[in-house]
Amino acid sequence: MNKPLVSVITSSFNAVNTIEQTICSVVNQSYKNIEYIIIDGGSTDGTLDVLKKYDKYITYWISEPDNGIYNAWNKGLKIAKGDWISFLGADDIYLNDAIENYVDYINQSQQGTEFDFVSSVMEYVDKDLNLLRLIGKPWYWKVFNDTMVTIHSGALHSKFFFEKYGHFDESYKSAGDYALLLKAGKNLKAGFVNIITVKMREGGVSSNGLFLFKEVLKAKRDSRNVPMLKAYVRFYAGLIMYFLRRIKGYLSK
Repeated sequence: MNKPLVSVITSSFNAVNTIEQTICSVVNQSYKNIEYIIIDGGSTDGTLDVLKKYDKYITYWISEPDNGIYNAWNKGLKIAKGDWISFLGADDIYLNDAIENYVDYINQSQQGTEFDFVSSVMEYVDKDLNLLRLIGKPWYWKVFNDTMVTIHSGALHSKFFFEKYGHFDESYKSAGDYALLLKAGKNLKAGFVNIITVKMREGGVSSNGLFLFKEVLKAKRDSRNVPMLKAYVRFYAGLIMYFLRRIKGYLSK
């Protein structure tokens, strides 16, 4: 079986409470042909002490000010040497056989060498790792150009994907991953592993519903691959539902 090098990139900033779990989940993978890259944004809370503790297990790490998660990911991409590249949050946790399941799927697929992107199922959890819901479905363009049902955390990207479509647009704060996949449009060659591979904690910029709605609309507009009437209908419908939930929550107090 083919054993490609997999690059795992983690962006961190003041993540001392969670990053050790993240690092250990990479170090303890059953699949061993992995390089681990951590791009820290200049943490001051003890994160660097954790990075130093696991220095021998990390292929490369640096701590310096950055301009957000996509700036950090792009820094990691310039260093990564893997055939496949994954982005794992500093509060996310791989299941032990996550990378092995991805690689097995790619090897067993007749179109494995053609995939741009392979995703899976994710456990969306609270800060104590209690399950909130499962996220992740097979990629279909007609669905994806409406909403991002395909998870990005821990998914694998072929190195050729970035050669074809470029790196992340750093003007985004939370929807840059969606924007890059939209750029590929219906030509994206996507695979799906129907297995849970990662636990992703709630919170972060992407949990801000109103801000995220605006960025998703921008991503659709920038891609030029999405019918804009459909995009605006989705945007305003989402806003209405968002405010209705806020009002319901306020009245229930």
